[in-house]
Amino acid sequence: KQVEAMKRVLESLNLNIVEMVDENATLDGGDVLFTGREFFVGLSRRTNQRGAEILADTFKDYAVSTVPVHDSLHLKSFCSMAGPNLIAIGSSEAAQKALKTMQQMSDHRYDKLTVPEDAAANCIYLNIPSKGHVLLHRAPEEFPESAKVFEKLKDHMLIPISITELEKVDGSLTCCSVFINKASEL
Repeated sequence: KQVEAMKRVLESLNLNIVEMVDENATLDGGDVLFTGREFFVGLSRRTNQRGAEILADTFKDYAVSTVPVHDSLHLKSFCSMAGPNLIAIGSSEAAQKALKTMQQMSDHRYDKLTVPEDAAANCIYLNIPSKGHVLLHRAPEEFPESAKVFEKLKDHMLIPISITELEKVDGSLTCCSVFINKASEL
């Protein structure tokens, strides 16, 4: 019922909605990493090549590269954007292999922030006009070593968030968030 609920919300905001009509296509938001320059799409149990092709057809102005995802639920299970040019990445072999693939596919060179635990690499970066660089990340009580790495980001406002209960049902920061850049109508 997620799809129907999100569609209603997006319609209420008068946003353009593109529906995948190909029954064979699958595309899960947890497998879509938008860097601001390009898309990386994880090919996982929930996203296939046809879903990535439809994303590429929809966003023709951006490069779309696929990244095989092994040993994880989604691409964003071990990586996300932690800044305008900064990819947070886990330390596991699978995460590092995916990062290498992303680097090979891209013409752009991203900075990387490597954290010890893959799940901690799932963070949310926001550029808020009144606050600047804001990063929501996993709390120190959940991932103390990764929290120390995030603390090195001196130009970010860091907001640690505990999601231990949500994690029990495969939830993470990015899969529980939809950000829409839309001017408010006063």
